[in-house]
Amino acid sequence: MAQQKVLGWEEIADYFDEKQGDEGDLWHRELINPTLLRVLGNVSGRRVLDLACGNGALARQLARKGAKVVGVDLAPTLVARAQRRESRPAPTRSGPLGTPLGISYHVSDAGDLGLFGDGAFDVVVCNMGVLDMTDDTAHRAFKEAARVLTAEGRLVMCTQHPCFEGNDTAAWVVEKLGRTTTVWRKVARYREHYEMVNNWRVAPGQFLQTISYHRPLSWYVRSLREAGLAVTAFEENEPTEEFILQDNEGAWIKDVPLHCVIEARKLG
Repeated sequence: MAQQKVLGWEEIADYFDEKQGDEGDLWHRELINPTLLRVLGNVSGRRVLDLACGNGALARQLARKGAKVVGVDLAPTLVARAQRRESRPAPTRSGPLGTPLGISYHVSDAGDLGLFGDGAFDVVVCNMGVLDMTDDTAHRAFKEAARVLTAEGRLVMCTQHPCFEGNDTAAWVVEKLGRTTTVWRKVARYREHYEMVNNWRVAPGQFLQTISYHRPLSWYVRSLREAGLAVTAFEENEPTEEFILQDNEGAWIKDVPLHCVIEARKLG
C-alpha cells in the first residue's frame, strides 16, 4: 500500500520547489498563469505583494515584467527556497542565467500582514493560495489585502473553480455512443464548506498530503465585500495548445474550466 501522510506545505516544500522550478510546472505555465497574467495586465513600476508566494515562480515573472515585488508565505522552507533562487537566478526558457530581480521574501501569515503599512501596494496577487486557507484565514487575508492596498489598488487571485472542482466531489464522466464521445463534469456538495485532501506523489509509492478548502462561489463574493473589496472582473482559465497536447485532461478542461481568476478593487 502506498505510504500517505497528511502534512502541510512546510513538509512538502522541497518537493514543491523542485516541481515548480524557476517558472512553474506545466499546469501553472500553460493553464493557470496565462489567464492570471492577462487579468493583471501591465505591472511595470507597480508595487506588487505576492501573497502565498510559494517558491516565488510567479513573483519572478512579475519582476521580469518590471514590477517591484514582495513575496510572503507561511512556510519558512518555501521562503528560503525563493530567497535562494533570488540570490542565484537560474536560466529560464526565454533566456540565460540572469541577475537578481530585487524581490524580497518574508515568512508571514496571509491573515496578518503587519509587516506592511496601509496602502503599501498597488496590487496584491494570490495565485492558488486562497484555497489552502481556512475560511477564517481567507477572510482575514482579504481584509489585510484591502488594508495594504492603495485607494485604487486591486486584489487579483486565481483559485480552483468552486463550481467544477472538488477532489472527492467532482469527476469527469466519459460517455461513448457509437462513434460519439461526450465528456461531462459531475459535481456534488457544491453549497457545502468542506476540506479536500490533495495527494502529492513525492516518490514511487510515497504520497504526502495537504489540505485545501471548498467554498461556493457566493462565499468569495460576500467575503470580499465584507473586507471592503468589490469584484470587478471574473475570468475562467483556458488551457494553451501546449497544455491540451501534453495533459490528458487538456481537451476536457478546454470545455469545462477547473480554475478561475477573480479581481476585486477597494470600495470608496
